[in-house]
Amino acid sequence: MPRPLALIVGVLALGTLFVPPHEPRAAKGDAFLDAQTPGVLTIEPGECFTDPAGGHVRYIPCDERGAANQAYGFVHVADGPWDRTALAAHAWRVCGTGFARQWPGGRATGLAYYPVLPTAATWAGGDRDIMCAAYRTDGPLTGSLLPRH
Repeated sequence: MPRPLALIVGVLALGTLFVPPHEPRAAKGDAFLDAQTPGVLTIEPGECFTDPAGGHVRYIPCDERGAANQAYGFVHVADGPWDRTALAAHAWRVCGTGFARQWPGGRATGLAYYPVLPTAATWAGGDRDIMCAAYRTDGPLTGSLLPRH
């Protein structure tokens, strides 16, 4: 008759064969990039770009190696005093709404989004645009994330 402890250990070990491996999830927040990150202001709607390397991002076709993010929307914010906290909250709401429209339901599986905000310095210069960017949580892009309509 097997010992109870050996039986428990065996069952637990067998159970790990059926558990999918944990994949780390990337988390890009509203401080990941901002309007002062070199190269970010050259990105147009629908274009893909790299994560910051050497302190800057660069445009790259969505199906080329190195593409990590895709701009899916830009939102113009009304003029007013600089308030990063309020701006970030607004950016998450509007980018979230746009994300849900682009990738409803299960179409968003494996994707996430983040806003790219103006900074106090760019705001003082008249920058009122928020860029909404999407990315794959499990690795680089292999093509455009935008759904075909």
